[in-house]
Amino acid sequence: MDKMILIAGPCVIESQQCLETVAPHIADICDDLNIDYFFKSSFDKANRTSVSSFRGPGMEKGIEMLQKIKDEFGVKITTDIHEPNQAAPVAKVADMIQIPAFLCRQTDLLIAAGQTNRIINVKKGQFMAPWDMKNVIGKLESTGNKKIMLCERGTSFGYNRLVVDMAGIYEMKKLGYPIVFDATHSVQQPGGGNGFTTGNREYIPTLTRAAIAAGAEHLFMEVHPDPSKALSDGPNSLELSEVRNLLEKVVEIRNVIGDSA
Repeated sequence: MDKMILIAGPCVIESQQCLETVAPHIADICDDLNIDYFFKSSFDKANRTSVSSFRGPGMEKGIEMLQKIKDEFGVKITTDIHEPNQAAPVAKVADMIQIPAFLCRQTDLLIAAGQTNRIINVKKGQFMAPWDMKNVIGKLESTGNKKIMLCERGTSFGYNRLVVDMAGIYEMKKLGYPIVFDATHSVQQPGGGNGFTTGNREYIPTLTRAAIAAGAEHLFMEVHPDPSKALSDGPNSLELSEVRNLLEKVVEIRNVIGDSA
């Protein structure tokens, strides 16, 4: 059974202090549990519900802040890109590049990401069938990059609602690449907060345990010291103090199912 990867951190870069609070705390937990940790935070949230929503410090400043975290705590870095011209500069600090769900079909973006030769974590669009990710894979593989992970983050189910189809994890695994379960975006209620996105963070542990049992090998989680004060995705972020307990349960489930899922 391959070592589990955890991609986790605050949704958006809020401050250096916030990054420095979250990164070493999760890194220590992952060291204890033999989990491969990638610290994640976004330098720009380009798809916020409202034009007035906080987006982050921007690419140049954000890369600088992430590099400081990498240097200070020795963690690997993940962040997302929204435009092809962001791929190369982001790859100078990021060990893994993430493709947002709404952009997972954007050919030029995928090609640019693949050409960095970094690990590429692609979030399946809320509007896509699991088997349709084969075309996403084809675009990335055309660059010669086969360091690909596919991320399940919920599927649109009517207005302002997502559901997680556990059978979809099984179907995506047939495509031959590791599956990441996004434990926090999956509990979103997109645009459901009268001008902002809300969510049900109480569902995070249940869906996470179910996804791992269904065969997802790796995890993505938005984590914040105080989700009630988070500047992005607070309602669906996991509180930092709850990370260890959840990961201990995940490790137990993985040890039970082994390679059988």
